[in-house]
Amino acid sequence: MLIPVVLSGGAGTRLWPVSREGHPKPFIRLADGDTLLEKTYSRAIGCDEVREVLTITNRDYYFQSKDCWSRSILDDVIPRFLLEPTGRNTAPAILLGALKIRDRHGEDAVMLVLPADHLIKDMVEFRADVERARELAKQGYLVTFGIQPTQAETGFGYIRAGENIAETQGGFKVVRFIEKPPLDEAERMITEGGHYWNAGMFCFRVSDLLSAFARHAPDMLAAGEHCWEASHCNRQDAYCELEADSFSTLENISIDYAIMEKADNVAVVAAGFDWSDIGSWQALADLAEPDEQGNRALGEVVNVNSRNCFVQSEDRLVATLGLENIMIVDTPDALLVSHRDQAQNVREVVKKLKAEGHECYKLHRTVSRPWGAYTVLEEGRRYKIKRIEVKPGASLSLQMHHHRSEHWIVVRGAASIINGEEKMLIKANESTYIPAGHKHRLENPGVIDLIMIEVQSGEYLGEDDVVRIEDNYGRRIKDHYDS
Repeated sequence: MLIPVVLSGGAGTRLWPVSREGHPKPFIRLADGDTLLEKTYSRAIGCDEVREVLTITNRDYYFQSKDCWSRSILDDVIPRFLLEPTGRNTAPAILLGALKIRDRHGEDAVMLVLPADHLIKDMVEFRADVERARELAKQGYLVTFGIQPTQAETGFGYIRAGENIAETQGGFKVVRFIEKPPLDEAERMITEGGHYWNAGMFCFRVSDLLSAFARHAPDMLAAGEHCWEASHCNRQDAYCELEADSFSTLENISIDYAIMEKADNVAVVAAGFDWSDIGSWQALADLAEPDEQGNRALGEVVNVNSRNCFVQSEDRLVATLGLENIMIVDTPDALLVSHRDQAQNVREVVKKLKAEGHECYKLHRTVSRPWGAYTVLEEGRRYKIKRIEVKPGASLSLQMHHHRSEHWIVVRGAASIINGEEKMLIKANESTYIPAGHKHRLENPGVIDLIMIEVQSGEYLGEDDVVRIEDNYGRRIKDHYDS
């Protein structure tokens, strides 16, 4: 059996302000309406003999990932989720994924590791290359995928391919890995040939991977086994939450550094499919068709006397006048204006915002929740106004606030509400008032989305003023999450 393992998470700091810590790159919705994670799911289930997909992601991204799965065309494939308490890089994630697959399917199962932030359009070549990798994995190789370079790129790692592996078209033994070389070395490798970009995709049998950990990272293997046992996950569980204390003891290291660069049974498949890791705004801009002046746009944009510019706008018209080689990314609460040469340095903005404690590094005005989403429409001293959308059948936690009162006004659908000791049903154009200190809950009993306006008032309106009493989604009873 082939088990795709989807790695989903990361801050995606080079795609700020669209990608943020609370809404990372895999959840970015592209121009065609799909997220990168949804596209990854579609690739995974398009491979032969796939009946199950394992997603490894952060605990905070579980419900967003589950929503992406539900929007995909998935036939009879079973989704399973392995939830990390914190990010520890790819080696711990892949190791714990292998232990879960071992317990459920045995050591002969083949893992296909797919990052959730890649864009691949050629599914025919992708499936063919996965089959090549799978055959090599059955021979005992740890397989990675190499992308034919199109230019001297300093932001990618490289793989130097050696001799061809008999009876495997496009499969080569790996001589060595080269980590993000300087420009002159990248140019030399392109001229020399036999070098590929490291795509960060892998294929191997569970037994071969665990043997490699036993040889090259035995302490990590022992820590991973301990974490897996401490997590008490049933092999049939749809999702498993890893135990935080034992998981934190695993080294924060990539699978390349921990295993692939040390093992002597590593092979590379020279991929025939197109590939982009969407690692910067320059890469995302390349997805849009240019006009005669080289301008590219996503959204409503007017360019006058401008050349080689990229503009993305979500909610409003953006006009450029007399600009050249400029990027503009407009979101409801943050605007990025940059020279195109600085596309790789956007993360420096995020570092500065994080150091200053500004919420824009972490959250959008619209924030996803298991029950739906909320959008901050306006806020000022002692007040905040939100638009709240609740899915059919979903409910917020039973909770109370110490410092704020709330007015709820239903604008669409009907809301079942607990307000103190009273339970009521309010419909469109009706409202209720919840004083500070009252326990309360909001539920959508209908079959259409419930939309309401919430007006908060009080001395402190922070999102951490929530005392959670009951919750339907397994979240901690007292937490720094709103609703």
